[in-house]
Parts: sequence; structure tokens; C-alpha cells
Amino acid sequence: MTTPPPLTGADWLARFAAALDTKAPSPAVIDQLLDLAGAAAHGSERIAAPIACYLVGVTGMDPDQALTLARTIAH
Repeated sequence: MTTPPPLTGADWLARFAAALDTKAPSPAVIDQLLDLAGAAAHGSERIAAPIACYLVGVTGMDPDQALTLARTIAH
């Protein structure tokens, strides 16, 4: 019996989004969120990265605006 190959990030996100009954983010939004996560992680502890992205989702803030804000917080 062969093991199926692991899912790509895009495939995993598409399945997770479908399970949440929503659409997966676009590649551009994914890049923005990754940049935000990087700014949060480099500006403090690693825990800030996923929680910052969570807060963007909860508030509905544009990820690009959140990245600009995040960069001001670390300085």
C-alpha cells in the first residue's frame, strides 16, 4: 500500500477553507499574511506570528494595512 503524497500548502488551505465553508485566500493575500507573520515573528517571539494573522482575520483588516501597522509596532 502506497502512502499518498503530502498536500501542498495551497491544497491544504483549499480543503481547510472548504471545511470552514469559506474560500481560501488568494496567492496575493497569502503572501501578505506571510509577510505579516514574518514581521510579527521577527519583532517579538514566534507566537506573535500566528496570533497576528488570527487578529487580522477576526478584525477583517486588510493584511497589507496590518503589515504596515505591524512594522511600526516593532520599532
